[in-house]
Amino acid sequence: MTLSRQIVKSARALTFEQLPPEVIDKVKTGLLDLLSCAFEARTLPWSEQAIRMASSGVTGPATVIATPHRVPLADAAFANAILGHGLVREDMHTGSVSHLGVVLYPTLLALSQTHPATGRDFILAAVCGYEAGASIGRALMDREMVRRVRPTGITGPLAGAAAGSRLLGLDEDAAVSALGLAANAVGGWNEWPYSGGDEMFFQAGFAARSAVTAVQLAALGARASQTALDGPSGLFAGLGKAERIGAVAAFSGGPLEILSVYYKPAPACNYAQTACQAALALARQIPGGRVAEIESLVVKLPAAAVEYPGCNYAGPFERILQAKMSIQYCVAATLAAGAIEESNYRRLTDPEIVRLASITNLETDPGLTTAYPATQGAEVIITLRNGHVLTHRLNGLTPATPAEVRARFRAACGAAAPGIEARIDALEQQPDVGELTAMLGASMPDAGTAAPPHNRAAEAQ
Repeated sequence: MTLSRQIVKSARALTFEQLPPEVIDKVKTGLLDLLSCAFEARTLPWSEQAIRMASSGVTGPATVIATPHRVPLADAAFANAILGHGLVREDMHTGSVSHLGVVLYPTLLALSQTHPATGRDFILAAVCGYEAGASIGRALMDREMVRRVRPTGITGPLAGAAAGSRLLGLDEDAAVSALGLAANAVGGWNEWPYSGGDEMFFQAGFAARSAVTAVQLAALGARASQTALDGPSGLFAGLGKAERIGAVAAFSGGPLEILSVYYKPAPACNYAQTACQAALALARQIPGGRVAEIESLVVKLPAAAVEYPGCNYAGPFERILQAKMSIQYCVAATLAAGAIEESNYRRLTDPEIVRLASITNLETDPGLTTAYPATQGAEVIITLRNGHVLTHRLNGLTPATPAEVRARFRAACGAAAPGIEARIDALEQQPDVGELTAMLGASMPDAGTAAPPHNRAAEAQ
């Protein structure tokens, strides 16, 4: 049996009643996380560009989040994925090095507006999408691979196609074809971190658009090769990983992959998260908070973090995305601000942050490397000018809690938050998810709680 068919058969066999309560709750938290980012990021340049592109053509049935625009399904999925990715504070599946939620949820929200689906359908489809994308990503995304390709650009279309097929209730052959079509639409190179290029944001949009298109084509009768994943010229072979096909373990009977997803505390690269938390702990120990007294910094990390494109970069910083990828900048800004927050990344020319980043060295730690990706640790070591050494080691990061995700959602969504949140809390009872999706564009957040307009001058510095 081909890999695509194995995944589809397993996805079709899974029922809502088999889902543990924590899995159902995880889908709800993930959707709130996606929406919190989308509402907050709507004024950023890449978000505005995506909204303008999606709304510049014909109108359609699907909502663009936090706007009055109704557009075709694929265009809505494209724009909403970019909105959800816009802060670099998206969900993270470490084993596949992928942000699957920024593709899955926009795909499902778009499809639900023309194909009536219950909340139970939505939850089950999301779980199946995470399972497909994450298990394929675990097999493919080793340290050598992620230096070249964008993991989300590979796993995202596949996850979205698996989820969309389950939402629409496609038959087995059609769902296999949707996966095959999606396998022909994967892509994305990891060159962007070096310059902070905007393509990173759009890669999620391309993935969501491709997922919707693959599902729609399959529903119309398009038939793709069922060996598109594991054939001699399929996805794994094309990426030079044919020997890893047998490592795909979707629906293997263990904990579902969605339970391995975490929500970022910092609006920055996955590999900077734990280092930021260690730096925050040390910021509180620096006498008087005088970071000018810091003479040198060392950050110990798993090899995967040190080697990921853009992470080991000490400046100069010309674009916000460079800073969000740089572990040196993330640590320096956390120490200087005494906080982990979005405003840290609007200080690209701050003299103290620039100085601290320039004296920060990254080192590979054997113990942390061995423990990764099961845990993602970091150690920050500060040497002060008086010779005193401060150190803080974390063997794993502390994700944003569901309560923190909700607080971010409420702050970003404003007056519309209570109604949307109530619908999501009762998602499994919703007879038509399309009604929820329509609400997402009905109201703009309050001006007082929305994200401030993006400072293009700061971006150009």
